Amino acid sequence: MIPPPFSALCAAVDAVVPDLIGLRRDLHQHPELSHEEHRTTAVLAERLAASGIRHRRLTSTGVIADLGPADATVRVALRADIDALPVRERTGLDYASISPQVCHACGHDVHTAALFGAATALHALEAFLAETRSAVRLFFQPAEESIPGGADAIIAEGGMEGVDAAYALHCDPGLDVGSVGLREGPLTAACDRILVSLKGHGGHTSRPHLTEDLTFALAKLITDVPAILSRRVDPRSGALLVWGQIHAGRAGNVIPSTGEAEGTLRVLEADVWHGLEPLVAEIVEDVIRPFGVQAELQHIRGVPPVVNTADAIADLRTAAAAVDLATVASTQSMGGEDFAWYLHHVPGAMARLGTRAPGGRTYDLHQGDLIIDEAAIAAGAKLLGAVALSAIARHTAAHVPTS
Repeated sequence: MIPPPFSALCAAVDAVVPDLIGLRRDLHQHPELSHEEHRTTAVLAERLAASGIRHRRLTSTGVIADLGPADATVRVALRADIDALPVRERTGLDYASISPQVCHACGHDVHTAALFGAATALHALEAFLAETRSAVRLFFQPAEESIPGGADAIIAEGGMEGVDAAYALHCDPGLDVGSVGLREGPLTAACDRILVSLKGHGGHTSRPHLTEDLTFALAKLITDVPAILSRRVDPRSGALLVWGQIHAGRAGNVIPSTGEAEGTLRVLEADVWHGLEPLVAEIVEDVIRPFGVQAELQHIRGVPPVVNTADAIADLRTAAAAVDLATVASTQSMGGEDFAWYLHHVPGAMARLGTRAPGGRTYDLHQGDLIIDEAAIAAGAKLLGAVALSAIARHTAAHVPTS
């Protein structure tokens, strides 16, 4: 078996670090929301073309690129998400977002720059890919922050055809740069979007008995539905309904005729996830029935948990050691990730990439003040490139006949 050229990979990444930082800062300054990543897609396509890397744009936004021979016996997929969030940036950085109320508050710009770095480094190793008859497919995926996510588009347009394993990383501002969080088994939670719209006969707040007091019904909805759900589902499954938006009325002395609540429903166990939709509908109906209002429930199925396989985690451990990154144990998160859909097709894993400056502040994701130590970009590029090489070596060894 030909040994993976980890040292050559690291040298190739080190040679382009300034360019990767420049790419990240450009994307950070020009963030785009889910399904609107047109500039981001164009920038990536132009850079891939300039690097001589085969690629194609998706029908909407996003790019798929390929390295290695078309008739490869082993093909590994690497994924980065490219969309931003509807959050106002508050970092004060020189390259802060110029788009009002939009910023890369989840670190997807770092994911994208890291994957591009891995792409250019692996492109320099095309001879190794040809000799081992192996290939790497790169997903610059749109719309991870939406439900349904952009993984659907990648899969629908043939991205997973011929792929044997898939890997990704996600920024973790709770880990120092130079460290990688790994967990075998479930890493994230299943996540759905819940929207409840109420309609009723409104009126004056002095005569609530002559109305269907929609505001009171909405208040009961947002408190009682999560409480009842916690008593109808095994608590070990971690089912969690949390509201993010609540709207009703525009005046303090008027009972409105419409209102709505929107939030997310998360659960750690995939088996429980499959049975939650009818249960939530039943609970909503029971809670609002006494008030006479009408309820319309939109339960939008999102993503199952990301479940990391043992072999894929072993590949990541090998990769991290090869590029001098420390590994630490990671815990299961209640966050949702549409990378899970790729793992319904092939085995694979997602890693947590440390982004905190050693000794520095611990930031939170999805907040406008998130600052990431840019040394994480090179670390992520090396990890992604190295895990591709590690997975290729493992799959190639499995195909070598024994004497």
